[in-house]
Formats: sequence, C-alpha cells, structure tokens
Amino acid sequence: MKTQVAIIGAGPSGLMLSRYLALHGIESIVIEDRARDYVEARIRAGLLETQAVDLLDEIGVGERLHREGMEHNGIYLQIPGERHNINFKELIGHTVWVYGQTEIQKDLGRACDAAGQQIFYEVKDVELHDLESKQPSVTFTDKDGNSQRIDAAIIAGCDGFWGPSRKAIPDSAVGSFERVYPFAWLGVMANVAPSTDELIYARHTDGFAMHSMRSDKVSRLYLQVDPTDDIKNWSDDRIWEALSKRMAVDGWELKTGEITEKSILAMRSFVSGKLQHGRLFLVGDAGHIVPPTGAKGLNSAANDVRFLGEGIVEFFKKNSEAGLAVYSDRAKETIWRVTHFSWWMTTMLHTNGDEFDNQLQLSQLRHVFKNKALQTNLAENYVGIR
Repeated sequence: MKTQVAIIGAGPSGLMLSRYLALHGIESIVIEDRARDYVEARIRAGLLETQAVDLLDEIGVGERLHREGMEHNGIYLQIPGERHNINFKELIGHTVWVYGQTEIQKDLGRACDAAGQQIFYEVKDVELHDLESKQPSVTFTDKDGNSQRIDAAIIAGCDGFWGPSRKAIPDSAVGSFERVYPFAWLGVMANVAPSTDELIYARHTDGFAMHSMRSDKVSRLYLQVDPTDDIKNWSDDRIWEALSKRMAVDGWELKTGEITEKSILAMRSFVSGKLQHGRLFLVGDAGHIVPPTGAKGLNSAANDVRFLGEGIVEFFKKNSEAGLAVYSDRAKETIWRVTHFSWWMTTMLHTNGDEFDNQLQLSQLRHVFKNKALQTNLAENYVGIR
C-alpha cells in the first residue's frame, strides 16, 4: 500500500490528524493494535480547552459536542471549609467544555467512516523502517494474519507511550525528562447527577479530591490515594465517605449513587528528548505525558495535531520542509508550558504528609483566592490560551 502519511494509532490524536489532513486533500492510512470497540470504550479525559474545541469544529466533528456537551465558565478551588469560584469567562472571556473522550472517539470514528478513511484495527508486529530516508515504511500483520506494508512520505506516531513509534527513535531516552509523583488517583464513574455545576478541585488534609462529570446524569470523581494501594481496598461506601469528607463545605451535600467503574491511575510527567527522527513525528502521549490535574492530556495532543498538521500541509502543498523541521521545537514550547501548569496544580493540591509543604500549599491557594492576576494566569493556562 502507498499513501502520503502513515498514522500509527487510532485514538483521538491519530483520527484528529487523519481528518485534519483529509480536509487539506492529503491521504493517510491509520493502523491500530486494539479493536475499535475497545478504543471507543476507553475512559479518559473529559474536559476540552478552547483550542481543542476549535480544532474539532474545524475538522467537522464538533456538532454533537456543542449539542450534548456542557460549557463551563470556570472551576471551584477548595480548602477545608472554603470553596472559591475561579470564573474564566469573567477573567479572560473564554470557557471550557466537558465532553467525554469516549464521545470524541465515536464522533471521529463516524467522520472517518463517512469519508472512507482506511483504518486497520487489531494489527500486531508493527515495525517502522527507513525513517531517515524519503520513503519510510511501516510493516504489520493485520487481524486476518496477512503481512502488510505501507509506504509513505511521513509517519505520525500517535500510539502512546508504550507504542512502537517512540521506541523506533534511536537513543530516544537521551534528553528525556520524567517525574513520578508519590500519589495516585482513584477514579470512579457513577450513575448519579453531578452535585456541582462546575468542576471542584479540593485540597484536604486526607488528600486531594475532585468532582467532575460526564453528563447531567453521570458523575466522574477522583480521590488521592497511595500508588501502591489496591482497588479492592476501596468499597463503594468507603469511596463515598472519603469524597464527602474531603469536599465538605457548609450548605452543600455530595449526591451518591451506583458506581459503575473504578480504577487507580498512576501520576507522572514525561517529556521525550526527541519528538521527531527523520520522517517520523511523535504526537500526544507518544512524546509527552502529564498528570491529569490540569486536564491537559488530550488538549496537548490536539496542539500537536495542529502543529504537525500545518507542517505536513506545507510539505505537500508548498514542497517545503520548514514546518516539519520546527515541529519538535514548536510543540515542546507548548508541552513544557502545559507540563509546568500540570505540575503546579498537582503539587498545590495534593498532600504528602510534610507539614512545611502543607503550609506552603495553603498559603498558595489563599493567595490565588485573593489575587486576580494569579486567577487570570490560572484561567489562561486552563483554557489553553497561548
């Protein structure tokens, strides 16, 4: 098979890139090692910043988002006994949207189906070849056991941290940075109406807690736990008790209901030393990971799609490699800003048992509560205004 761009990974970043390129008349073939049903059912991020929504609108998959998603003007920050609203709309004139990644994945899949996008699911034995040449290729075995080869001019690695793309870059660990946090998130999905109109970020002496949502009938909630903890230790009653305690304020009550999913998520930051090698370019989690506190995972991947997409269009339409040559530097400028914001939110809101740090965190949060300049900076970072 021959195409202009081979895309490894059919998650949101891979399908966003395929749709972006198609709008500009550029062909691509997508391969994915998981089944389509699995990819569309993965529970991931659910909050979209301004630029991600703009991109989804541009590539023609924003209609259901605007119809069924929930636009939020800001967030709540909380310390024991105090809850404060940070209103993004008033501070900077922008908002964020709550819309589950599972729904984005379905919308992208339908758009790809309608356009006849060629996607191979359930592939294995993926290998990348001749990356430093002008004719790189990808070989794999399809779900029927047939050996396949894609010849392309460019390969986009949208296959996550554990995929083959990052591993195909020589000395990929050189210049990479990683921070593993000493805590994890216990996340639950519950069939209960949200108890809040906007996300609550609560810092408590027992640990961080967060109240998010997926719809007017489904809530998404998180608790800070030890990374070595076992989900079996957390009964539904224990989870609701901990959430109620950590988010308690006078005059407010947490609604409880049936918990349908629960899992423990490790927390870390990672930035690859290299986002490109020859004609291979890393996108999203393949090149960088952030803790979910700042809601930046999917949003930073959307930024990568924009930057790489513009470089690819320039390459094919203007016969220029200038945009591709600066992709890594351009993406990393945003990646490090996002990484810093996620680190700041994470370290400000999660407890570690150190009383000195405890006092610093409380001081920082009280300063945010009182200082409009800090609130504006938080708003700009949260909604993705660069």
